[in-house]
Amino acid sequence: MSDLTVSPDLLRGPTRLASTGGDPVRMRAAAEQFEAQFLAQMLRPVFDALPTDGPFGGGEGEAMWRSFMVDAMAQQTARAGGVGLSDAILAEIIRSQEALP
Repeated sequence: MSDLTVSPDLLRGPTRLASTGGDPVRMRAAAEQFEAQFLAQMLRPVFDALPTDGPFGGGEGEAMWRSFMVDAMAQQTARAGGVGLSDAILAEIIRSQEALP
């Protein structure tokens, strides 16, 4: 995945991360996964309030698969840049890696 890059200003230099033993791709993926979970938790009440009946509703099938749709939307939103939460989380992951002996 080419969009899993760490910006140099978050790393505070290209050799800083190498000295901590952290993997930038895995740290970015963890930060994006956390943001996706957060977004899913925020979107779930919005979609729970929508009725599934009516001419364009999906009925019981829609209600059953709605949580999967919300999770997929949250993951795609996080992959597309999200709300900026993953950058803050990544900075904290890097900071905690730097604190390790």
